[in-house]
Parts: sequence; structure tokens; C-alpha cells
Amino acid sequence: MKRSFQILVLFLTTVALGQDSVSSKEEQIKDLISNSFQEIFSDLDAGALDVYCTEDFLLLETGEVWDMEKMRNYLKSAGKQDTEVKRINSFDFIEVKISGNMAWVAYFNKAEFRNDGEVVKEMNWVESATAILTEEGWKLQLLHSTVAEK
Repeated sequence: MKRSFQILVLFLTTVALGQDSVSSKEEQIKDLISNSFQEIFSDLDAGALDVYCTEDFLLLETGEVWDMEKMRNYLKSAGKQDTEVKRINSFDFIEVKISGNMAWVAYFNKAEFRNDGEVVKEMNWVESATAILTEEGWKLQLLHSTVAEK
């Protein structure tokens, strides 16, 4: 009886640790999305592209293909604009799947554009992304974005 109990405890511990690992990886992917959008699209930090994206990253944005060069040019141009408008992103995650060193995620993205605390514009997208685990951590390899209704 004592041996059976020990085996049961060992089994349950292994299952619990495995679930924590999957849960932790899912949180890492969600953080990758949230943090990359903050630094790239809200803060307009071109340097963040190297932190959050692979060298061969592609953004498929409503029928357009954006590579890293186009992303850098956009951020450079947008960063020169003199505006008080701030972009605030929020995410509603649909699903995260992880298999080895690859992951994909689907989510709704809402961006509020605020000036002096007042929402002056809101945009909504349904998006999916793929990420790979590199020596530096998870990085986005592909982002597909489609404008959505509220």
C-alpha cells in the first residue's frame, strides 16, 4: 500500500510539473505578443525588432507583405511624427499551441489611440503568429493580421 501511494504521488507530481511547464511556455508566448506590440507598435522602437523577431520575420497586414526592411522604414518614418497620441494595445487570446521549439498563437488585438487620456480612435484585428524558440528566447517569425469589426 505504501509503495502504491509513493508511485501515485510521484505520478501526480510529474503531471503537475508538466502542466506548469506548458502553462509557463504559453505565458511566455502571450508575453512575447504583448511586449513586442508595446515596444514595436506603441513605442515605435526599431531596435525591438531584433529582440522580438527573427531575421526572416514577415508581417502579413491586410493583403500587404512587410519584411524587416519595410518594418524598419515604417518605424523610422512613424517615429519622426510629432504627435501626442499614444497607442494602447489589449489582447484576448483565443488559443496557444506549442510543439517543441515552435509555437502558434491566435488572438484578438484592440488598439486604442489616446490623446490626453481620451480615446480618439480604436482599431481591432484578428491575428495569428508563429514563433520559434531561439538561444535568446521566443521570437516572432510570422504575424498575420486582418482588420476586424469590434
